[in-house]
Amino acid sequence: MLFSAEELLRSETRKDLIEIAQREGKDIGLFMKHQKYLIELAKLQSELVALQKWIYKHRMRVVVIFEGRDAAGKGGCIKRFTGHLNPRSSRVVALSKPTDVERGQWYFRRYIKKLPNPGEIVFFDRSWYNRAVVEPVMGFCSDEEYNQFMMQVPEFEHLLYEDGVKVIKFWFAISKDEQKRRFNSRIKNPLKKWKFSPVDVKGQQLWDKYTKFRDLMFSKTHTVYCPWVLVQTNNKKEARLESIRHVLSQFEYDGKGHAEIELLPDPNVIERYHRSAVKVDL
Repeated sequence: MLFSAEELLRSETRKDLIEIAQREGKDIGLFMKHQKYLIELAKLQSELVALQKWIYKHRMRVVVIFEGRDAAGKGGCIKRFTGHLNPRSSRVVALSKPTDVERGQWYFRRYIKKLPNPGEIVFFDRSWYNRAVVEPVMGFCSDEEYNQFMMQVPEFEHLLYEDGVKVIKFWFAISKDEQKRRFNSRIKNPLKKWKFSPVDVKGQQLWDKYTKFRDLMFSKTHTVYCPWVLVQTNNKKEARLESIRHVLSQFEYDGKGHAEIELLPDPNVIERYHRSAVKVDL
């Protein structure tokens, strides 16, 4: 943190902060950049509140899926989405590994139970796409289970589309070096250490294998009715702001634009997957 709590309490104006920064050799530009991010985030969250009211009013069902490699920033982004939403009509779904009973059921069943009710928006922190990338890479499913899933998922999502469920699928792309840096940060931070697991270590070791299955997932599950949206940046704050903009841009809700902030995402960060894409990772 650039300024201590004592310094912030002692400062009454921006000039006071600048004087402290100059006296102690602190980068005021970094602080101002963070303040700009917080202001933008608050405005976008205000727009999300308006969107949620509109979804509730019109009894819509909305699913937002967050996928990506480990440490891609999915959880942190979801926190910014849900920070000021009404919990009565929004939920976060982050399922643990399936039970013995669930393993004997149709794969999609446990996800179907978590789909939104009328007027609700649900955020999936990982989703049924575990079977498309993580499970085959780590050996958690058989080839037969994987192949069956890949055949069924476009049809499953088409049924959701036909039934009026709006599904937005994000893939958060980061570089291999950035993933390693974030892993190291987790290990050193006692508040984030719980996020680190042996699977994370394998994520670096099996980077190319992850890439292979991710590309197969894109090629077989990117559809007109349920496309993949790439979030391509190593900057967590940028990823949060631009993914929120993308979701807001998908709806014409009452009071849209009241926060007087740009609602169209940066095309350099948010990109719809296309089959001719040569490189997704940064």
